Amino acid sequence: MSRLLKRSATAPAPPVAARELTAVSADGSRLHVEVHGPDGAPAVVLAHGWTCSTHFWAAQIRELAADHRVIVYDQRGHGRTPAVTKAGHTTEALADDLEAVLTIALEPGERAVLAGHSMGGMTLMAAAARPKFAEHAAAALLCSTGSSRLVAESLVVPMRAGGLRTRLTGAILGSRAPLGPVTPVSKAILRYATMGPGTAPERVTECARIVHACPRPTRVAWARVLAGLDLDAGVREMRLPTAVVAGTADRLTPIVHARALAASLPECVGLVELAGTGHMTPVEAPEAVTAEIRKLVDAQPKRKAPARPDARTKQEENA
Repeated sequence: MSRLLKRSATAPAPPVAARELTAVSADGSRLHVEVHGPDGAPAVVLAHGWTCSTHFWAAQIRELAADHRVIVYDQRGHGRTPAVTKAGHTTEALADDLEAVLTIALEPGERAVLAGHSMGGMTLMAAAARPKFAEHAAAALLCSTGSSRLVAESLVVPMRAGGLRTRLTGAILGSRAPLGPVTPVSKAILRYATMGPGTAPERVTECARIVHACPRPTRVAWARVLAGLDLDAGVREMRLPTAVVAGTADRLTPIVHARALAASLPECVGLVELAGTGHMTPVEAPEAVTAEIRKLVDAQPKRKAPARPDARTKQEENA
């Protein structure tokens, strides 16, 4: 069911936001939402991961917005979405936020392809049993993500699996140490932890700027949530066509997670393993990720064009 793809070499420049909206979540949190592309085009909703922002989807927005309506939003505490209190850092809150975005950005009953990277994929799993998800989700892409055992399975610490590695990994990912400015050293650390060894330098820089812009309290709070993540039940609730994409060199969510998701999803339509790619697949291999999104959109039934106001039925003409 899986296939191997190589990384692409170049990344497009970030696009300019077309239209901005504000979604209000169940707890009153306000979410920054952007809509790119023409009205009436097939809709795609993109949810970014831990420490990222809407900028993470720059390549997908650039390529899809010509003939899709691309909806992106900043997860709570990330990008232009304000921080929340300690109680607001839960997977239930992530699901609430997604429902709020779907409600404000889509018409009642309108269906879209939903794609989530890392924590964004976990957002989809958390929301899978929600009414708005059922109403609006036509298909899904789970990209470089997992549903449980994230710290135990992580390969960031290069040692044999076990309790010591798990504790060290948890301490590193949940560290309160500031990331500081983007420097050659910080980029080298980021490349090792989150990207494939052959990733182009400009893509490493792009990811570093996004990750280092994430506020430290947000980074630490969500690290704690992810350390205890258990969304296995949510995977089984994803009763819609779902594709899985992951990099074979991913240390944060190793390929074992992608294979487990593909085996557990009720309607998995494909597992794509990107050869030599790390965790940041939408930036490292943008063409491959965009192609999977397009494939899911193209597989949806074509919508009928609305009737013209002056159109008359044969019965009316013969009356």
